[in-house]
Amino acid sequence: MRAPVELPKSYRLLNHGPTVLVSAAHGGRRNVMAAAWNMALDFNPPKVAVVIDKATYTRELVEASASFAINVPCRALAAATLAVGQHSARELISLREGAGTDKFAHYGLATFAPSTIEAPLLEGCVAWLECRLIPEPHNQRRYDLFIGEVVAAQADTRVFSNGHWQYGPGTDPSLHTLHYVAGGHFFAIGEAFETSALEPVDRPRPENT
Repeated sequence: MRAPVELPKSYRLLNHGPTVLVSAAHGGRRNVMAAAWNMALDFNPPKVAVVIDKATYTRELVEASASFAINVPCRALAAATLAVGQHSARELISLREGAGTDKFAHYGLATFAPSTIEAPLLEGCVAWLECRLIPEPHNQRRYDLFIGEVVAAQADTRVFSNGHWQYGPGTDPSLHTLHYVAGGHFFAIGEAFETSALEPVDRPRPENT
């Protein structure tokens, strides 16, 4: 089950630092890639940033459509995340497997329709953010850094509700979000917990001498 997320709280879908899948589409073409470098930037309007290398096919579609989606995968999609991150869509095109072949079809990844943009959303993830590109040509060319305004967001209610991630002892481990290290090595998010801020240490005042 999926439910809409209030846009001012959509940054919380990324605030725990997960590896994400960036999807984009334009002119009948579509693609998806993995991105470990991403972050939330603002509350209202909500904004996100993601690094998209200039060599990627996804970047071509993002720049053409001026939009992209951030899909937050979970442990159940670890193998798919690694696959779409390691292999380029251009490799599939060069194989000449037929018109319409893309990573979604090649790996059997199901999608569903977005509400406001072109990019397909990936089934099996635990959160989805639809973004309109905020053009920053210098940052894009120099740093491969893309900024988007979140215009729609939703999350799997089994792990995100009331504006908070709900991971606990009873959470299905396959629903834990992914954190990429290198070489196919991931961590999965652990159990959620709360704490209070550290109180300042009371220091005795120096005596007047």
